[in-house]
Amino acid sequence: MTLTELQEKRGRLVTEARAALEEIKKNTDETRAAELEARHDTIMAEFDRVERNIKREEDQAAIEARFAARQEEERAKRRPGAGSEERASGSETGEQIEYREVFLKFIANGASIDALDSEERKVLRAGVENIEKRIQTGGTNAAGGYTVPVEMQNLLVRSMKAFGPMYDADVVSELVTTAGNQLPIPTTDDTSKTGVQGTEGTALTDDGSADAVFGQKQLEAYDFNTKFVKFSWQLAQDSIFNMEALLADLLGERLGRLANSQLTTGTGTNAPNGIVTAASAGKTAASATAIAADEIIDLTHAVDPAYRMSPKVRFMFNDLTLAAIRKLKDGQGNYLWQMGNVKEGVPGTLLGYNYSINQAMANIATGNKTIIFGDLGKYWVRKVGSPVIGVLRERFWPDLGVAGLIRFDGELLDTAAVKYLVQA
Repeated sequence: MTLTELQEKRGRLVTEARAALEEIKKNTDETRAAELEARHDTIMAEFDRVERNIKREEDQAAIEARFAARQEEERAKRRPGAGSEERASGSETGEQIEYREVFLKFIANGASIDALDSEERKVLRAGVENIEKRIQTGGTNAAGGYTVPVEMQNLLVRSMKAFGPMYDADVVSELVTTAGNQLPIPTTDDTSKTGVQGTEGTALTDDGSADAVFGQKQLEAYDFNTKFVKFSWQLAQDSIFNMEALLADLLGERLGRLANSQLTTGTGTNAPNGIVTAASAGKTAASATAIAADEIIDLTHAVDPAYRMSPKVRFMFNDLTLAAIRKLKDGQGNYLWQMGNVKEGVPGTLLGYNYSINQAMANIATGNKTIIFGDLGKYWVRKVGSPVIGVLRERFWPDLGVAGLIRFDGELLDTAAVKYLVQA
């Protein structure tokens, strides 16, 4: 199914799910209501599957576009006149175009000779007359051999896993620095103090009870890395993929998963103070294995209204918790969760508030903090520059090694801004 067909199917599922919900009225028979709820859940399960397929198609298209661009750049460099010196056939002034590259272009364009330039046609004719007889190897399959083509197929199936929003400046607050020195940040909580009524002719009270009290929090720069990933120079040559670029993408995702996990549940001891760790208690659920609609409402009102008006106020929980929340209704039988409108880019909401899916948060189980709510803009993520992906050639010569580095910290500067719901 094409990307366009998947998007059209997603739109139809939204319409069908909305129709199922709207058919449930206060006077709807319980049996019929149960059937409609089951139908709604089935549609939403299919909706989630289609969403995942769309994401895979988009990611795969991006990978293929980058690969095609790199191949074209490499071919352009090898053509005569591409550099400062002309490349003569068989000379040392440049590299020869490889037969397999020309053959791949030939096949990719429907076996049309018109898609090749004059030099590529010569290479193709020469390859037919002098077929390569060497045996191709790519080492251990799990270590990269699966990427070595035995057929003309440049498709790589990559398993995927969501890693969350805690590194996203649209969700939390971001501070980017060029150096990693400590950043002390002063804080104060003056919310318990007010003014007093005065009396004519009476001096103002001066007993120190109205003095502001200040505190301090500090943002560090903790170092994290991916460890080295080594690959052979034979694999670098034989793989149809650019292994350096592919591994750089994979290591970048590893750093993203690591950062999200640390910023969610980091201990705060020689590590970021994760937002769940730093948040204060808002509501304890009556059950160890379930969440009630009223408990979510209580959680929102555990946060002061001043924070609930923030542009970055939202819920956060993992996907399994969202699945349980989707089935909850208020006292009038209305679903707490609203699916939004994917056609217009309107996100789903919970009690009118946005939410983020964070797979680093705990599942619904005894004693787990399963939902947080509040002004996530009060959580600051300090980033030292950008994540770095490096390639070492000399150290592992003739093989290569790739590793990723990242420096960051996170702290909730106002603990009253974010509350959590904990299971019994």
